[in-house]
Amino acid sequence: MSSPTGTVDPGVAGRARRTAAEAAARAGVRIGLVEDVAGTSEVSRFLAELWNSTEAMPAEVLRGIWHAGGSALAAYAGDRLVGAAVAVFEPPATRAVYSLVAGAATSDRGIGFALKQAQRAWALERGATVMTWTFDPLIGRNARFNLVKLGARAVDYVVDFYGPMDDGINAGDETDRLTIRWALLADPPSGDAAGAEPARDGAEPGAVAPDGGPLAVRAGHLRWCRVPRDVVALRAEDPAAAMAWRRAVRGVLTEAFEDGYVGTAMSRDGWYRMERSPA
Repeated sequence: MSSPTGTVDPGVAGRARRTAAEAAARAGVRIGLVEDVAGTSEVSRFLAELWNSTEAMPAEVLRGIWHAGGSALAAYAGDRLVGAAVAVFEPPATRAVYSLVAGAATSDRGIGFALKQAQRAWALERGATVMTWTFDPLIGRNARFNLVKLGARAVDYVVDFYGPMDDGINAGDETDRLTIRWALLADPPSGDAAGAEPARDGAEPGAVAPDGGPLAVRAGHLRWCRVPRDVVALRAEDPAAAMAWRRAVRGVLTEAFEDGYVGTAMSRDGWYRMERSPA
């Protein structure tokens, strides 16, 4: 089932399709829409295994999303399912889509990037120009992917978005999430984010992080906030320390968003870069 074609310039949508095809070729995968019962069941099982949860995305929900005009995209390496992404439409006036879930079996092949580019092309073909989703702000590699690799922006912080979860990744933690907004008409970034690390000279140090190092830095119109190197491993090894990081980062980022900042980058060593949102 498909939604009516939107009003995005066909040339823009065509370039997005080519970008998605090139990304899939680099990742060594083929990506396509899932529209049958067997495919949705396979995607449901894949997502459940990825999140170590029986309730990640039930097959019947995926079928309902497809029937309502949403999409489930699957990435295959040969005959093996290695990634999936699911999206629905936001209210029509926004001309936006909401990415419910996306995941890949490995993070070092470009599968996730290829899936997001395929989602982008699918959305543009149907008239959407913005994509929204959420992610855990403590997972630096995901922040770097979203902000640097895709060029999206973090626009809001939601405390305990899902409430308690008992999957193999989030159990025992509070499910704070950053809201991402991705402008789909913009071309993918061509390089790394320059100046993502905090400039120490003249900066005013903020609070101390749970590991004893710096947590927040302010310099001029910029702010930075540091996250742990691997919060998933820390959560398993020392839940109290992981929770301390959760609440420390929450305090810095919620204040920044309240003051009109947006997240624009993530450095390789775990620092969010925050800039004032354009008026």
